[in-house]
Amino acid sequence: AVSTRSCDCYWIIMKLSKSLVFLVLSISSTAAFGLPRTPSAVKAAGQFTAPFNTLRDTSPLVQPVDVSTSLSSTLSTSSDSAVSTRGGVGGALKNIDIPLLAYFFFWYVGNYYYNITNKLALKAAGGKTGFPMTIASLQMGVGCLYGLFMWVAPDGRKRPSVNMDDIVKMLPVAFCAMGAHCASVFALSAGAVSFGQIVKSAEPAFAAVLSQFVYGKKISKAKWLCLPIVIGGVILASVKELDFAWAALISACVANLFAAFKGNENKKLMDTPGIKDRLGTVGNQFAVTSILAFIMSVPLFVLREGSKWSEFVGLYKTNPIVSFNLIASGLYFYGYNELATMTIKKTSAVTQSVANTAKRVIVIVGVAIVLGESLDPIKLLGCSIGIGGVFLYSIIDSLVAKK
Repeated sequence: AVSTRSCDCYWIIMKLSKSLVFLVLSISSTAAFGLPRTPSAVKAAGQFTAPFNTLRDTSPLVQPVDVSTSLSSTLSTSSDSAVSTRGGVGGALKNIDIPLLAYFFFWYVGNYYYNITNKLALKAAGGKTGFPMTIASLQMGVGCLYGLFMWVAPDGRKRPSVNMDDIVKMLPVAFCAMGAHCASVFALSAGAVSFGQIVKSAEPAFAAVLSQFVYGKKISKAKWLCLPIVIGGVILASVKELDFAWAALISACVANLFAAFKGNENKKLMDTPGIKDRLGTVGNQFAVTSILAFIMSVPLFVLREGSKWSEFVGLYKTNPIVSFNLIASGLYFYGYNELATMTIKKTSAVTQSVANTAKRVIVIVGVAIVLGESLDPIKLLGCSIGIGGVFLYSIIDSLVAKK
């Protein structure tokens, strides 16, 4: 009975995933081309005003009425009022950034389904003893194919005009992106998705240490005081973790370290004169970084799992769970990361913090329910404390500055 329910659950997820793959592709394409803003609302045709006459009216009380003129005036006034009302509604809608809402929605959906399809592919391929490095590398390869397609497609994305010096400067960012992704995939193969996400939520702690002691960027005392809350929440969530594994904990911490380096290196790269213009768009920047990261990952997966390549190919051909979820997770990974980059570019720091906090909660709880992972009360409490600490860390400087 349990096996039957698992199969039913998987096929439902597969059907949902198949439709959402196309949605991710569609919204990524839209993000690449740029969505048009909502057209201007209909302006009011005019205002009916009747000035108040304070002088005494000496005309007779009863006047002959021209019915046609009166009716025409009434209809004109009603029409003006209706147009004005529609203009007010249109004005309200004009203030809503529809493209930004779409970015948020598909960023969340893509991240959620990436975690599900990624875990299903890893489990079907043998978990941490199977092919986690191969799957991680091929996921980036799938995203690269999509990025290349966008450059050659009719009316697609304009190709970047980067030179060899630009490529060399992008290598540190690409290496950190590759390390962060591969370590994350290994962490998720070794333990529960919810546990890996809780540990990954402690990334600001790693970023703070690196910024202070490696890149020489001073971190405020208020932010340092928030870090024990984050770390304490992660520890509390780990105490009651039924699927606890040291490999998952260590890999997630390594992923955090690479992600922290990537953030700082990316900031340095974008401060380089001229490179932003030569890349052209955020989509191009992400595509070039992804291609370089995939190339760097190939030697690692060959070194670690190259001897089992023929076994993986056979598994891919015979097991639809592996083949479908590998391709789907690669598309989701590329799509939601590009959309996240678009979202971050259009929002403030506080909005980003709220968005990331909400995303963590949705992924941790939602994926745990779908995959049947443990949601012990202590684990949820630790998760809440850790993610709350991350949110506080993100906005504490703004709160202190207002006082």
